Amino acid sequence: MAPTAHPALAPHERAIARFAELVRTGAVAAPRGDTQLRGDTQLRGDTQLRCGVDLGTANIVLAVVDEDNQPVAGALTHSTVVRDGVVVDWLGATTAVRGLKDRLERALGRRLTRASVSIPPGISAGDTAVFANVLRAAELDVVEVVDEPVAAARVLGVRDGCVIDVGHGTTGVSILVDGRVARSVDQATGGHHMTLVLAGAYGMSYADAEAMKKDPDRQDDVLGVIRPTLEKMATIARDALAGYDPPMVYLVGGASSFANAPEVFAQVIGRPIARPVEPLYVTPLGVPMTAAGVSGAAALSREPVLTSEEAA
Repeated sequence: MAPTAHPALAPHERAIARFAELVRTGAVAAPRGDTQLRGDTQLRGDTQLRCGVDLGTANIVLAVVDEDNQPVAGALTHSTVVRDGVVVDWLGATTAVRGLKDRLERALGRRLTRASVSIPPGISAGDTAVFANVLRAAELDVVEVVDEPVAAARVLGVRDGCVIDVGHGTTGVSILVDGRVARSVDQATGGHHMTLVLAGAYGMSYADAEAMKKDPDRQDDVLGVIRPTLEKMATIARDALAGYDPPMVYLVGGASSFANAPEVFAQVIGRPIARPVEPLYVTPLGVPMTAAGVSGAAALSREPVLTSEEAA
């Protein structure tokens, strides 16, 4: 079955593309209600900003949105502090988040003191507490913990559907019914495993395989080799969908960026696939958003957040 684009993606594509541009350029957008930015880039007015932190396996992204969930600023750094949904480098994670926070504070001209954080779906309470405590160590109060595919659903305005978030380390799947999470799973297959397959197929180092994977001029050499890995990811989603009949399946995450990813997922799952143009930036943008467009925040967050002492 050939993938088809969902018409509802059109208005959301603009916000996603805008956020991607802000991350790449380091620019700051005027929040809704603020007429302009001053020359020193400080924001005018009393607009409330919300911050979100996406601790990914390959990247850490901070996103800032305004009261209307419109992107205002963002920053990204490559990092390997998370592996298979677990924080494996506490100091590195804290240092990276603090550095991104400082960068955005300078650009915005105001402090960021509170933030939401994303987590892979299905992780333990103890691992969830570690994600939250990384933010606290970076001097950010945690206001919400949200599953990664659910964050993506907020960006895409999904109340009924399936969101597949393919990251560097894991494939997460969340099924939403009437705005509430009916099922959420996560398995350790992602872009990292694609790189391992490439390294083995071409007899090269992991670093060289990773560079090859990201090289647009080598995509013809990559697509055929990684197809079985994409099929495994799609099988994870297909199995998670057992017993559900969502109207649309949405595909996000940096490891879903390959040209053949929607086709592979559509063939394995047997359903149309909608993938945004900038799949890497969907989940980070959704982390600080309010849940009003999907459901009540309590239904879409992981509460309560444990302290480090309670998780011990």
